[in-house]
Amino acid sequence: MRRILALVATTILLGTAGAASAKEDSVSYSEDIRPIIQGRCIECHQKGGMGTEASGLDLSSYEGLMKGTKFGPMITPGEPETSSLLRLIDHKVDPSIRMPHGKKKLSQCDRDAFRLWIKQGAKNN
Repeated sequence: MRRILALVATTILLGTAGAASAKEDSVSYSEDIRPIIQGRCIECHQKGGMGTEASGLDLSSYEGLMKGTKFGPMITPGEPETSSLLRLIDHKVDPSIRMPHGKKKLSQCDRDAFRLWIKQGAKNN
């Protein structure tokens, strides 16, 4: 009987930990993605900014990010592998267009946040 109770208790604890972990892994545009954009991207990618003038990408709003550039969309919701934004910030493109342009690469943590957010549907949450 003790073994059964211990097994049930362990199962409950693991289930609770898994649910908490899944909730922690949720990425929010307003709480996780927008602060990265504000800190590392907005200087160039806002109205009148050099990046917006060159590409058409205005990151001052969610709508601007999702609209993309004059060359096409930057994000394919649910598909990080096909999202141009990730290729740019992962430096998997020509050095002349890597982002942030002429500056230090985003941290792995920040790039992973974008990756997971896109995988989760790139929602305006």
